[in-house]
Amino acid sequence: MPSITVENYLKNIYFEQQNLAGQRVSTGVLADAMQVTPGTATTMIKTLAGLNLLEYEPREGVRLTKNGSRMALRVLRRHRLVELFLVKALKLDWSEVHNEAEILEHAISDKVLDRIDHLLGYPKTDPHGDPIPAADATPPPHLKLRTLIDCSLNTTLVISRIADQDPEFLRFADQRGLTPGTQVLITERDPTADAVTVQPVGSNAVTLGTRAAGKILVQS
Repeated sequence: MPSITVENYLKNIYFEQQNLAGQRVSTGVLADAMQVTPGTATTMIKTLAGLNLLEYEPREGVRLTKNGSRMALRVLRRHRLVELFLVKALKLDWSEVHNEAEILEHAISDKVLDRIDHLLGYPKTDPHGDPIPAADATPPPHLKLRTLIDCSLNTTLVISRIADQDPEFLRFADQRGLTPGTQVLITERDPTADAVTVQPVGSNAVTLGTRAAGKILVQS
């Protein structure tokens, strides 16, 4: 059983690789993500490379091996299923489950996780719209999503993901009807004010700054 630290490193490398379209992750970027010094990150990187969980080039950074990717995806699967269980079964607010899942993802057994998966009906996404990896740790399918900044006016869109786990932002989105599965229209874009106006179906129109609009991912 890998340690909590190992799992957290692998998960963060996986996230950063996604952001970098599969490119190597620099030691500095990883150190920032883990909130440690570059020296501490380098020591752990060498350990993980010795375990064949990542490839490391001192001047180029790191990339997960197949084994490292599978382990990272198993952690993500536990995290996202736990989040959904906390919302659906225990009725916790979606703004508070991320931190709880950060703890439980390292403790829950595969047996219990499989029962949770069955209980929830084998879901494909967590409460925030993030895809849940399969039980065999294969990567989830890649969806071409856009943000509310990038879409045409007066086109029907469906919110797929909220790309921010900050509780305050999640409460903001929930209160304005901007949750996964909701149909929306972009009715106005104001470049001068750096803002877009969004009309969720069944709710009042909302004007968002581009920073907030960039955290809401949609598909046609």
